[in-house]
Amino acid sequence: MQMKHLIIFALVGMVALLGFNLINGSQRDKNREALVSSVTSEHSDISAEIPETHIEASSSDAITSKPLGEQPKAILDSATTQIDQAQQTEQKNLEEMDNTTQ
Repeated sequence: MQMKHLIIFALVGMVALLGFNLINGSQRDKNREALVSSVTSEHSDISAEIPETHIEASSSDAITSKPLGEQPKAILDSATTQIDQAQQTEQKNLEEMDNTTQ
């Protein structure tokens, strides 16, 4: 085979791979969008079950509005509160599971 035939073959192969990647990438994006929308709907269903004591996302705004010296403590307090709420929710879920198995 001559060198120019190898170069042409390589270019055709690269174009074919590029086309495959473009087609496969668009399908992957569609699948990703479908997955995100299904997870979002599941999250909204779950968030309806969470008690009203759940900390809003605006807590980060409250932390940044504090003086610089108080921010680390506010971050720790916020994280501790979120951990406590997660543990309470987990405990409640475990109790519900125990009740259904009995």
